[in-house]
Amino acid sequence: SNLITKAGADRVVTVDLHAGQIQGFFDIPTDNLFAGPVFSRDIKDQFDLSNLVAVSPDIGGVVRARAIASKFGASIAIVDKRRPKAGESEVMNIIGDVDGKDCIILDDIIDSAGTICNAADKLIEIGAKSVTAYVTHGVLTGKALNRIKDSKLKEVVITDTINNTENAKELEKIRIIPISVLLGEAIRRISEESSVSSLFEF
Repeated sequence: SNLITKAGADRVVTVDLHAGQIQGFFDIPTDNLFAGPVFSRDIKDQFDLSNLVAVSPDIGGVVRARAIASKFGASIAIVDKRRPKAGESEVMNIIGDVDGKDCIILDDIIDSAGTICNAADKLIEIGAKSVTAYVTHGVLTGKALNRIKDSKLKEVVITDTINNTENAKELEKIRIIPISVLLGEAIRRISEESSVSSLFEF
């Protein structure tokens, strides 16, 4: 944060910080945008909204799942997981009713894809009709692409905050949607000194 300030920036606009506390390290105004409005428009176009369940991949993501669920009058479910060791996750339970439902897993980052793929497999196992993941940042390291390809996931929708490899762009199960409209609107509002937070009253 100090390097960005020293480089001459007098304001920062970022998208879905993994930890909101990062904002506190900046001595200049910092706007942390959320991909929720971008995802909600896509979800509206892709799904039967009467059959949706918003799924949080862990306890910490419940607020994100609830925001989308409340937009569409959907219920929520939570993945109860544990980490036997760093970089690995094991799904223990699904809290909530997903039987016959189209499940949407919402997260800020997909790295090795282990958690989301394990969650998708478990959701299908207990009766979910389909599982789609909406994730802001597609890091996709290591065996992530193979895991997604071999998983029960119907689709992984990510934004273009990261310029992904050609392999990721060509994988049939991955769809990339632009974040530019959200960023552009936020920058316009900042320059006009109007409300940025009202962008997320979607």
